[in-house]
Amino acid sequence: MHIEPGVVDGAKMLLAYGTAAAAAGYSMKLINDDLKTHSAVSFGLRAIIAAVGVFIFFEVFPHFAVGISEVHIILGTTLFLLLGSGPAAVGLAGGLAIQGFLFAPSDVPMYFVNVSTLLFPLFAVDALAKKVIPQTTAYVDLRYSDVLKMSAVYQGGVVAWVAFWAIYGQGVGAENISAVTSFGVAYLLVILIEPVADLAALAGAKGLRSLTERGVFTQRLHNAAA
Repeated sequence: MHIEPGVVDGAKMLLAYGTAAAAAGYSMKLINDDLKTHSAVSFGLRAIIAAVGVFIFFEVFPHFAVGISEVHIILGTTLFLLLGSGPAAVGLAGGLAIQGFLFAPSDVPMYFVNVSTLLFPLFAVDALAKKVIPQTTAYVDLRYSDVLKMSAVYQGGVVAWVAFWAIYGQGVGAENISAVTSFGVAYLLVILIEPVADLAALAGAKGLRSLTERGVFTQRLHNAAA
């Protein structure tokens, strides 16, 4: 999902600064909501876990260039379900920054573009979860159909944002559209993989209620909504 330097540049970067600022503002709301039901220590621990996870997703997990961008296995829904939306947002932004500054400094100019691509789909998943998951249902009890919906929203959101930035930056020429289409088709594989990873993570977490009570996971993982 990395947009490479040069795809969006010059005055067009002003929009990226704006979207990133909006994402930061909404992330603050999610953080505030999380702190109403979790301690600051719990929040910090989960944010660190998320950042380390995102770094691993980007730098360690297999990734390959396709079309306009790169296909990464970004388990955004898994982070959301295990850690909560606020820590996941901080982790996505922080993990991307760590990966960029330490291992891919050439990507740093595109940070605001790429962080917007990661965060807005997370916000959509958070909104979807509030709408379709009953307040009495703990995340460990979700069905495949539930996590498939959330995964499709997250990964589909990533594809949509990549397509937007590519067309916004480079126009609607045949070559650019072909590259965007190739990327979108390749990302369908991730949409198939992530629900399985989500269910595996939730199955493994069923016996880890004690860690949720210690603040390592979000309270919603094993409990009804507060």
